[in-house]
Amino acid sequence: DARRSSPSLALALREGLMASGIDVYDAGLVTTPALYFAAQAVSPALPTRAGIMVTGSHNPPPDNGFKLVLDGAALYGTAIGALRQRMQARDYAAGRGRERRLDLLPEYLDRLVAGFAPLSQPLRVVVDAGNGVAGLTAPAALRRLGCEVIELYCEPDGRFPNHHPDPLVPANLEALCARVRETGAALGLAFDGDADRLGVVTARGGIVWPDRVMMALAAGVLRAQPGATIVFDVKCSSRLGALIERLGGHAECWKTGHSLIKARRAELAAPFAGEYSGHLCFADWYGLDDALFAALRLVTLLVADGRDSDALFADHPVGVSTPELRIACADPHALAAQLQTLDWEGARRVTIDGVRAEWPDGWALVRASNTESCLVLRLEADDADTLAAIRARVAARLAAVDPALALP
Repeated sequence: DARRSSPSLALALREGLMASGIDVYDAGLVTTPALYFAAQAVSPALPTRAGIMVTGSHNPPPDNGFKLVLDGAALYGTAIGALRQRMQARDYAAGRGRERRLDLLPEYLDRLVAGFAPLSQPLRVVVDAGNGVAGLTAPAALRRLGCEVIELYCEPDGRFPNHHPDPLVPANLEALCARVRETGAALGLAFDGDADRLGVVTARGGIVWPDRVMMALAAGVLRAQPGATIVFDVKCSSRLGALIERLGGHAECWKTGHSLIKARRAELAAPFAGEYSGHLCFADWYGLDDALFAALRLVTLLVADGRDSDALFADHPVGVSTPELRIACADPHALAAQLQTLDWEGARRVTIDGVRAEWPDGWALVRASNTESCLVLRLEADDADTLAAIRARVAARLAAVDPALALP
């Protein structure tokens, strides 16, 4: 990606792989979904089903790392642990591989856009790439679909000088909301640093959180594939699952984590899956979490609907909710396990990932973060008074397992 540390990391990675006899295809500056696409080996020009993306995703500018793909699927969990053990044991093959340059963006964009009919009428959209690599692909793809695109921070710059490229943080969407209102655009689209997460803003400048975006997309999927399974994570609104069931689909609530969600989608052969962070995956695009593909689906859906984006999303309301709340702690997994054992005042408990306590008028989630030493919480209710009551229940149970734990 565009981070300043990416070239040096990519160089070290190439040298290490070639020293083990691996042929390396250097794709240069690309989006994570484009790298995922290349690892599907869909043409002779893309001859491998393994790939490594050098990216810090939506993390702060100094952070960086690797996203790994093997046999066309993400490597995660115990597989990464096993890889670490091999590295520590220096269990390497020896040899000398070759390096080749791979310009994959043209074929990626051609195949991406080919899956959509041109829009029946032009649509003005604002694209905020947050100075991430989505600026290389999103404006071009949307224009080819038939959109009038207004670009905002589409020049890749790993310092992220305008705002941090995380569309789940309201402050990062302020400039997009303002530009949508100023220009009379029909929609605002925000991308994270490596373009695998999507944020959405309506014509009036309102933020649409990913679980509401999933409601609109799931409704479209179920119209085309009645009875289909839709996968979503435990952080999503209860109204998403209710909508899926009401439309005749099967709602599958699963663990948070884009690799986990993608694996569950593949296991169940579900046509669509997503999580609250903004990762959205479609079976008809190789099951990849590609924010640009999701954006094209949403734009196509909006034009077909014929109403403005505020009216479209008004069909899919959610309750009163908190943002993601985080509580730093030494051992979040142990605390989450203790919280699973408590009585939650008659709630239905979902314990696939921490504990999600569900009442008829709201719910609360407490889980251990996959990436930080903290508990992650979300609460939702039908109204503010009920939300306050649920908050008090959660606070009492946090205090029961550790008096030092306090809700932010």
